[in-house]
Amino acid sequence: MLLEKQKEYKSRKVIKKKQIRRHSICMVSDFFYPNMGGVESHIYQLSQCLLARGHKVIVITHAYGNRKGIRYMTSGLKVYYLPLLVIYNQCTLPTLFSTLPLLRNIFIREKVTVVHGHSAFSALALESVFHANTMGIKTVFTDHSLFGFADASAIITNKLLQMALILCNHVICVSHVGKENTVLRAKVRPSLVSVIPNAVDTTIFTPDPSKRNPDNVTIVVISRLVYRKGVDLLAGVIPILCKDYPQVHFLIGGEGPKRIDLEEVRERHQLQDRVTMLGAVDHNKVRDVLVCGDIFLNASLTEAFCMSIVEAAACGLQVVSTKVGGVPEVLPPDLVWLTEPSIAGLVAGLNQALDDREAGKIVPPWVAHQQIKEAYQWKDIASRTEVVYNRIVQDPVHSLGTKLSWYRQIGTVGGLFFALLLVVEHLLFLLSQWFKPEEDIDKAVDARKKLQFHRSAHFKR
Repeated sequence: MLLEKQKEYKSRKVIKKKQIRRHSICMVSDFFYPNMGGVESHIYQLSQCLLARGHKVIVITHAYGNRKGIRYMTSGLKVYYLPLLVIYNQCTLPTLFSTLPLLRNIFIREKVTVVHGHSAFSALALESVFHANTMGIKTVFTDHSLFGFADASAIITNKLLQMALILCNHVICVSHVGKENTVLRAKVRPSLVSVIPNAVDTTIFTPDPSKRNPDNVTIVVISRLVYRKGVDLLAGVIPILCKDYPQVHFLIGGEGPKRIDLEEVRERHQLQDRVTMLGAVDHNKVRDVLVCGDIFLNASLTEAFCMSIVEAAACGLQVVSTKVGGVPEVLPPDLVWLTEPSIAGLVAGLNQALDDREAGKIVPPWVAHQQIKEAYQWKDIASRTEVVYNRIVQDPVHSLGTKLSWYRQIGTVGGLFFALLLVVEHLLFLLSQWFKPEEDIDKAVDARKKLQFHRSAHFKR
């Protein structure tokens, strides 16, 4: 009986080992360190967790100033900073074919099995998905934003996104609203789209009530100062709140073209001592700014997820936010006061938050922190992303004819144009294979395996 149980245990162990897949993953986006933001943080944290789970992960982005070539980050994360032309807001010039030789070389050199692009704003991410599919490599794309359908820029972006995602094995969105938006914009089958939210490092974003000023109520705003973030609404809210509540102070962090509007409001209403402009705040100092506040205000006009309100709630702040996009999905009702995206709506929401604060109807900071810690963990996000990778590995590699038939669904003009691009792409790929065969490309050494070998050798001594 004991022998039978031992055999059954060993057979289960063998099956479990067979189910574990190790992937060589390439994260691609125009947005990465030293630039800091939601997408950049998402890529870095997800990469670190996937490395910890035993996968090989590299990152491809464009060069940032003197940061060029190959660099290594924590846990041996390898980053390729490519010499590509940046045209606007850290986005590279979309050329499609010019990046094929370089990306092909990296994919082969690093033995990449999964290419994971991030952000529809990133031309490099869309091109990498296009090239990887041509090479027969499995592809995943994470859409972090919401787009419209009417203006010219949205129409062009949606068509380019449709061109890339029609070939993609799987798409990830950060909220259910984001999923609906992506399905409509890119005409992707809903069954090929998963919802995996962002997360927050709760070891960094922790409350510290001792940093608050007990004599004032400090409202913190940290965002890019652009129209999409509702800076025009914020400029209308500040004088009203300062007039109605003498104890209210504003602490504003961030840079952007709309900063001048806030400075004009501060000067016009003589609020220099009650509105503090911090300018750009490094991501490693965001928590230090948040813990100085009592209420966090998000006035965005559109958001797919909004990481900032999760970070603020993890630091124990009351969160007042416009109920746009995926924001209502992010926090439980006892941690957020949702408002309409208008000056009157934001003022009403702040009034309610201040009244509840005075009445003691708020969640204590450490209780709020624990709720966020249980809901948003990067390890959980990584394991769910890993399930997607394991699923797409089994997908067949489609022929050129099949791909051309898919492009016919886009439309008469657009479909014909993208089909032509696909044919040219395949011809260039065949030419690059002839010019530089795969066997002539040196394969990279996995630095993490080498590091683990040296460590094991050291401990054996």
